[in-house]
Amino acid sequence: MKRVARIGVLATLTFLSGGLGRVSTASAQKSTPSPTQIAPAVWTRERARAWADSTGWLVGSNFIPSTAINQLEMWQAATFDPRTIDRELGWAESLGFNTMRVFLHDLLWQQDSLGFLSRMDQFLAIADRHHIRPMFVLFDAVWDPMPHLGAQRAPIPHIHNSGWVQSPGAAILSDTARYEQLRGYVQGVVGHFRSDSRVVAWDVFNEPDNTNHPAYLAYEPRDKATLSLILLRKAFGWARQMNPSQPLTAAPWMGDWTDPTKRSPITAYMLESSDVITFHSYDDSARVDRLVTALERYGRPIICSEYMARPRGSTFQNILPMLARQRVGAYNWGFVAGKTQTIYPWDSWYTEYTADPPVWFHDIFRRDGTPYDPIEMSLIRALTAATVKR
Repeated sequence: MKRVARIGVLATLTFLSGGLGRVSTASAQKSTPSPTQIAPAVWTRERARAWADSTGWLVGSNFIPSTAINQLEMWQAATFDPRTIDRELGWAESLGFNTMRVFLHDLLWQQDSLGFLSRMDQFLAIADRHHIRPMFVLFDAVWDPMPHLGAQRAPIPHIHNSGWVQSPGAAILSDTARYEQLRGYVQGVVGHFRSDSRVVAWDVFNEPDNTNHPAYLAYEPRDKATLSLILLRKAFGWARQMNPSQPLTAAPWMGDWTDPTKRSPITAYMLESSDVITFHSYDDSARVDRLVTALERYGRPIICSEYMARPRGSTFQNILPMLARQRVGAYNWGFVAGKTQTIYPWDSWYTEYTADPPVWFHDIFRRDGTPYDPIEMSLIRALTAATVKR
């Protein structure tokens, strides 16, 4: 997601108002296929390339409806908003987008597994009407490490992603003995949709070694990267046991992975365990081109699952035409400006803003459906008209 900085008082408020919010879990065993005893291997390069041929060029956004501050508010029954989802995915369809990257959360399974699966199915039905196949994200290590069920706090004005939450929270990530609690979530969700052609891929763990420094550093496990690698390995294994028809992936985002000798253990594992290669970069076109060239050594389809931070030179004009030419999938961060407030830059955590920034950091549309930049709209439509498989 993004590199972070942070106001200390917000972390204190989060701690005081948070908690894990445990509630009883409804069983979804009847709808979950049984896992295989031995997890299948990583897809062959041939199978991965055949999958890419079948999907064509994937292009879309990281999506959350404008009425939700985080994954929990998006998916919980009380705040699930199919009308807004339908309207905003209609805007995505109007751009020629054929996919969206969408975050889930383990607490939703704990809260009401059957209801969660039902809402996912409803979301997929809406997306399918708009010819959009989402990539679902199972775990996420970015922003607030103290998620809780129930009502979510209101956005703190002018602060980027002031309410986004990690999955799992620090309490579980810090205790390896509790990781087994997450198996049912991974296998229940992946197993339920493992043969569903409406799902395009599974992103197992978003930025697992992101320590959110200095934003939430005081609330993070000291050995977060080590713990996250343990959970990442388990999560890939659990998902593979369900033998999904969709590929599994996890995206390097930090450090230098262009040189195999400089890769961190967690980056190496993500690259070697993914059926298709994903990566994040909010850098300029020269850097992105170098990353893509380095990743081509794996002989697998490549997807940039996070990009587009306008003030950093990561713009649609600079990045998207290059990705289209190289048939590298593309998911920009942010779609409709809303409660996540990602029009503000990362530095809004320590630099005061009292009005909209002069240049939006992320996002494409205003809430009324008008575009932030009509020139961007024209570029996107021209590229998707020429490149997206229909």
